[in-house]
Amino acid sequence: MTFREGARLELMKRMNVTERYPFDMLGWAHLAVSVGSKQNVDFFTDRLIKAGYTCKSQPRVTGDGYYESMFLDPEKNVIEITI
Repeated sequence: MTFREGARLELMKRMNVTERYPFDMLGWAHLAVSVGSKQNVDFFTDRLIKAGYTCKSQPRVTGDGYYESMFLDPEKNVIEITI
């Protein structure tokens, strides 16, 4: 769903998760933040790594076409930095 102001909401469903794991839990999955360009994804990825945040995935093009990196916040929630 795309809102007039530019924000988007993507709802997904996974039927293959039957047990609880640290990163593939039922319910909340992740939060994605768009930073506008590949260069900004790279910049913020580097900045977050230097600040000591756990990088779960370096910048890459995903199967659904997004350029993103993934981090864990201090509470182990997954945060995507994307275009």
